[in-house]
Amino acid sequence: GTNDTLKLCALPLPVWAHQLLVVPLMHRSRALARHVVAGGLVADPVSGTNDTITVTDNRTGKSYTLPITDNTIKANDLKQVKSPDGAPLKTYDPGYMNTTCCISKISFIDGDKGILRYRGYPIEQLAEKSSFVEVAYLLVYGELPTAPQLAEWNRNIMRHSMIHNDMYKLHEAFRYDAHPMGMLVSALAAKGTLHPEANPALAGQDCYKDLALRNKQIVRILGGGPTIAAIAYRHRIGRPNVPSNADLGYVENFLYMLDVLHEGPTEYKPHPTLVKALDVLFILHAEHELNCSTSAMRHLASSNVDVYTATAAAAGALYGPRHGGANEAVLRMLERIGSVERIPQFVQDVKDRKEKLMGFGHRVYKNYDPRARLVRKIADDVFAICGRQPLIEVAMELEKVALSDEYFVKRKLYPNVDFYSGLIYKAMGFPEDMFTILFAVPRLAGWLAHWSEWIDDPDNKIYRPFQVYKGEDKRDFPDMANRKELVKGDQTKMQYSNFSARRAASLGK
Repeated sequence: GTNDTLKLCALPLPVWAHQLLVVPLMHRSRALARHVVAGGLVADPVSGTNDTITVTDNRTGKSYTLPITDNTIKANDLKQVKSPDGAPLKTYDPGYMNTTCCISKISFIDGDKGILRYRGYPIEQLAEKSSFVEVAYLLVYGELPTAPQLAEWNRNIMRHSMIHNDMYKLHEAFRYDAHPMGMLVSALAAKGTLHPEANPALAGQDCYKDLALRNKQIVRILGGGPTIAAIAYRHRIGRPNVPSNADLGYVENFLYMLDVLHEGPTEYKPHPTLVKALDVLFILHAEHELNCSTSAMRHLASSNVDVYTATAAAAGALYGPRHGGANEAVLRMLERIGSVERIPQFVQDVKDRKEKLMGFGHRVYKNYDPRARLVRKIADDVFAICGRQPLIEVAMELEKVALSDEYFVKRKLYPNVDFYSGLIYKAMGFPEDMFTILFAVPRLAGWLAHWSEWIDDPDNKIYRPFQVYKGEDKRDFPDMANRKELVKGDQTKMQYSNFSARRAASLGK
């Protein structure tokens, strides 16, 4: 019963007459010309193309023809659609459920078909034939390297695995039980203070246009990331730090820094099967389009802040349990289930909304996550070395039940990459608070690829979305004596420690 609606028309020929009924008379000839074209598709009479959509504003009776490019319309084009009082139309999309904010060439996902490609290469081929360092090159530069290019790239990265001594001192200031991700986020931001020449706020806003300078920051972060992560791990478990061994491979050196004790670089080398397993996991986690943390990277980049602060912000987003902490949540779920016999009751509890099924379903994938299949294969290789995890039986049976139960199939809840990766990490002896670190280190490559792409994008602008304001209208400031208590006490309550309670009692408060 309201006219606060828009009619969007991109219709086949049999429906064109219906549109004529809702388009004002002065627009009918144009609407007719738009519809009566070969094949019966909507076409613009000026350009002769059907890559347009017609918007009829039922509030004003006006119609607008908007171009469609890559199956998107530009939000700015909607500004020409104005309310009776002249306010331009905006879109409302909490969580960016249907918003495209950039043009990217880095990764491609088809969630309905379960496809993931990096720069056009299927993730299955990269996991089988490539290495993480090579994939990082591919993501950053868009093409696979030649043998000399790969060798130089690897040398530059590993050279920067030797980090400034201040990074070691920084970690000494953290509590013994500080979460490794908290330390990683802090250290990435602090690392930027060591390189003022690479900070647009200090060195000039166009400093990243210098490709040599930009590339150096990329290898500094890729090379130093595993070292910082290893420092955080060893601090967490109370072991002294060890320097990087740049003669080893990228993943091999990471495991070396985590695990070496008294043996030293000549006597200790990580097991090659475990190195390969973690290398493949790094490839699978390296990039995944505009997820929460990658969007954060681009968002920070839009302010032209230094790349270290932007990377710290992306890592902070990954730290959130809705994003990077999912594999840890899967492990806790499997531990709660405990045994295969308890799966039927757990499944029923999920249906009754008493439990959450972790590791199934994905914001993008409506099919089997292609990474999950690859992770499942890795699991057997790791278990053969480190021992079979007792929870693997629970995981396999839960997967079998979920894939055959109509309730989950109907909702397209397929296993994702997090379902088995937590079990692999646990089998390899990583504490649960390191799981997100093992996500963050490889994702550095994806974040940096998007950062570099954003710099070169001619459409880049500072991110500044709008809001729909629903607050108070203008009101006058009242004197203290005339105010009423409008914010109730329970809205401002906060936690107090027993120490604070003891002090308050002593102070009579």
